[in-house]
Amino acid sequence: MKLLGISGTITGSKTKIVVEKVLEEVKKNHPEVEVELLDLKQFDIQFCDGRNPSTYTGDTRKVIDLVSSADFYIIGTPIFQGSITGALKNLFDLIPPKDFRNKVMGFVANGGTYQHYLVIENQLKPIASYFRAYVAPGFVYAHNDHFNSQNELVDQEVLERILALSEEVVLMQKALKMTNKVHQFN
Repeated sequence: MKLLGISGTITGSKTKIVVEKVLEEVKKNHPEVEVELLDLKQFDIQFCDGRNPSTYTGDTRKVIDLVSSADFYIIGTPIFQGSITGALKNLFDLIPPKDFRNKVMGFVANGGTYQHYLVIENQLKPIASYFRAYVAPGFVYAHNDHFNSQNELVDQEVLERILALSEEVVLMQKALKMTNKVHQFN
């Protein structure tokens, strides 16, 4: 089982910190799960222009293949202007919807107001529904106040939600995998 953490931004560092924390918890508590981080900052990804995803090359092709080959996800975004980043939306547009179908998604976000957590409910979960993905019931929202001056996540409640989310996505993925095995034999 491969868990892909996605830091869905090309600016800032807090989103990556939160995604990495979830991945660290999975690695620590479920060493059998392969984890990988996709940091969109590290890739030069083309804008989706509606063509067949198989025709993209370079970094765009690498990212499409990486996302499509994962079994489940932790997807993170900062909240800008009350919405997910354009970089993350572009990534969603590049991936064929069938590649997300029946896969588990967990969401993390960070922002400068306490109300921006609603973006997870009002934007990310409906996108996952469109993909027919399974969404972990919990999520993590980190406000700027949850980080110290060294940009370390220090809020105990947020750290507890990170642990809970890491367990939820693994539990859901294992249950889904088991269900699929049962259906294959029937």
